[in-house]
Amino acid sequence: MRGRARDGEGVRARRAQLLKRLLQIKANFETNLNRALRNYNTTADQHSDAVDTIQRTLHCCGVQNYTDWEKTEYFVQRGIPQSCCKSQDDCPEGDLKDPSKAKAKVFVDGCFYLVTSTMESKMSIVAGISFGIACFQLIGIFLACCLSRHITNNQYEMV
Repeated sequence: MRGRARDGEGVRARRAQLLKRLLQIKANFETNLNRALRNYNTTADQHSDAVDTIQRTLHCCGVQNYTDWEKTEYFVQRGIPQSCCKSQDDCPEGDLKDPSKAKAKVFVDGCFYLVTSTMESKMSIVAGISFGIACFQLIGIFLACCLSRHITNNQYEMV
């Protein structure tokens, strides 16, 4: 009975550790997304392109919501980015500088929740593919061992 209790404690400890690591990943992602918003278009790097791609693809804006852009230097100069617009044709720069007007023109939901929920929903697919690849690797190792044993056995018979 004690062995089972220890096994149960070990499983609980691993689950707790996995949950802790997942929360760290989410916190790091949120921190980096906030940093990417703060530095948006100031360095003209890949982070700005990534933010635009995420916002266009997931139909979201900012980290928690579109008002996150108000805290950035980019907002002071140009308003909310075009990548937040629901329709590129009906999204003048003047409206993007006024948060009350922008609310009707841009996606209001933040990207953090959408990205993390999308990743979590696809995790089973990633795990399945990883398991499949691991099985092929194990089959390859097994066949290599069989081939090695066959070659070794046949060498001693050739005289």
